[in-house]
Amino acid sequence: MSVPQDPIKVPTCYASCSIGSPTDPLPAKLDAISGAGFDAIELSFPDLQNFANSYFKKEVAENDYDSLCTAGKEVKKLCEEKGLKILVLQPFSNFEGWPEGSPERKDAFERAEGWIRIMQAVGSSDTPSITSSIVTLATDLAALADLLAPHSFRLAYENWCWATHAPTWRSVYNIVCTANRRNIGLCLDTFQTAGSEWADPTTSSGKLEAPNLSASQLEENFKRSLEELSKTIPPEMIYFLQISDAYKMDPPMDKGVGKEGLRPRGRWSHDWRPLPFQGGYLPVVEVVKAVLATGYRGWFSTEVFDGKEKGEMKQVAKKAMEAQKRLMKEVAG
Repeated sequence: MSVPQDPIKVPTCYASCSIGSPTDPLPAKLDAISGAGFDAIELSFPDLQNFANSYFKKEVAENDYDSLCTAGKEVKKLCEEKGLKILVLQPFSNFEGWPEGSPERKDAFERAEGWIRIMQAVGSSDTPSITSSIVTLATDLAALADLLAPHSFRLAYENWCWATHAPTWRSVYNIVCTANRRNIGLCLDTFQTAGSEWADPTTSSGKLEAPNLSASQLEENFKRSLEELSKTIPPEMIYFLQISDAYKMDPPMDKGVGKEGLRPRGRWSHDWRPLPFQGGYLPVVEVVKAVLATGYRGWFSTEVFDGKEKGEMKQVAKKAMEAQKRLMKEVAG
């Protein structure tokens, strides 16, 4: 697995949900992200909804697509003024795998139609009752991709390391291959990749532990997985790469499901994901090297959820750009 030694240049993005608080004004978030030199944003649906509430001076429901589309057009103008692209609208979750004829499946397709309208305006699964059938999951994703295709939109499928049926890069890659649509690709993520196959917030070591699994064997297994990633995934199938680290939990997290209904890795993901080089311990550089070894040179997007970070948004965004620049030096070194 080799990466060129020359400086690697990639376009940069920052998730709007990863800066400030959910109630901070979106224009202020855009100012900070643009001022730090990022090229684009991942537009978070809650940020759009919050902007719509302010724009219309009322509470806008998540399915009030007329109002959300109008607000989306205003967000597009703001981004254009600040030289920012809107890379994706996120997170669209719990779409695939619901039983045929179920209310959840009906709602999923209604949400898809509404989100398509919003995406036109802006220019841009983790539930036990969902099936474990790769074929069914892939069939539903293909149906969603077919809804997106007439509008020239693409679907980026991401593994969540706490997911019921697709926690690893390999599992979502297999589903995307089975779906077999030109407009479905992957959102890879340094946290999700290392968090599913290497790390564990419920152990004192912070790493996966199991009978007959030595520390050296764990490292070898993860190394082989990254080598397989670099040799298996075509670069054009990777739509973007999300960047974050994670804190080692001390004391370790309880292994049970929390009050919010999340498993340990889900709780870990929501509040303990700093920027690289800010006290985390995941092998972020190794994951990025594996992705670059595919030939990928597309979007790097900062998506962090750090409950310890209390700084002013412009300073946080500058720190994120510094981490991005250091990361590129590390992977080329």
